[in-house]
Amino acid sequence: MYASIGRLGFFAALLAGALVPATASAQAWPTRPVKLVVGFAAGGNTDAIGRIAADRLGAAFGQPFLIENRVGASGAIAAEFVAKSPPDGYTFFVGATPNILVVPRVNKVNYDGQKDFIPVAILTTNPFVLATHPSIPVRTLREFVDYVKTRPGKLNFGSGGSGTVAHLSGALLLSRAGINVAHIPYKGGAPAVADLVGGQIQMYFGNASELIPHIRAGKVTVLGVSSEKRARELPDVPSIAETYPGFHTYTWNGLLAPVGTPRAILERVAQEVARMVADPAVAERFHKIGTDPSGIALEKFAELIRKEQPMWVEAIKAAGIGPRAE
Repeated sequence: MYASIGRLGFFAALLAGALVPATASAQAWPTRPVKLVVGFAAGGNTDAIGRIAADRLGAAFGQPFLIENRVGASGAIAAEFVAKSPPDGYTFFVGATPNILVVPRVNKVNYDGQKDFIPVAILTTNPFVLATHPSIPVRTLREFVDYVKTRPGKLNFGSGGSGTVAHLSGALLLSRAGINVAHIPYKGGAPAVADLVGGQIQMYFGNASELIPHIRAGKVTVLGVSSEKRARELPDVPSIAETYPGFHTYTWNGLLAPVGTPRAILERVAQEVARMVADPAVAERFHKIGTDPSGIALEKFAELIRKEQPMWVEAIKAAGIGPRAE
């Protein structure tokens, strides 16, 4: 009996010894700079969100958090780089909805959006604003749908590119409303907004930050927001869900890590993100770029991704894009 206890004690000591280095390593992290990889160019929303987070995380953990822009393939180049990076807590992906739920379904990529990453924490979310040119004599979404139904195929809507979340939001709305409006993809939101203001296109889904100045100037008409509830920036504008219950599209920007990254590190980052988004000064920085701080983390973040997948599959089908829209 004493020998058995001795053996049990020996194996327990071995197990404890094996766990201590991993725990100690996670607690000591970070001992060198940490990379936050962004899949889009400097100056855009995702980049700006990443830089705000990098400032705060660097100050909190005592090591630089450095933004690394790996641009191309709608963020797929950056996503693949992070997915194949060592899972040691020194490389994170500043990802967005399309990188995880859209791009892998419409393009051939060398990563799996849901199997190759651990969701850590959502930094911000933002809905899209549906705007039309003032030459369209409507003031509500219902009036717009009725107007289009009498002019099938005669109007068009623009987006910042085929397969973007804004494009898919538009396609999903058209599908649920049963109307036909031709899609015109642009190379970014700015030229699409310019053509909306100029009357070359009649409908556009875009970020609040890029449309609000034109709404206030009376150059475009705003009909709705794509969030489930009304947007903070446009409290008098109804949500599309008020006309079409269940319609709810938006994009999130969050931190994701390669599979295998130590749980203790992920928890420390998630906790700091929670503190960060609760800081009024940081929240104001996010608000200034048209986004809302979130903080949803770990299992709740992963569950959100799982729940959103069917809706984006429907949107991809509605848009008729991608070899994997099934």
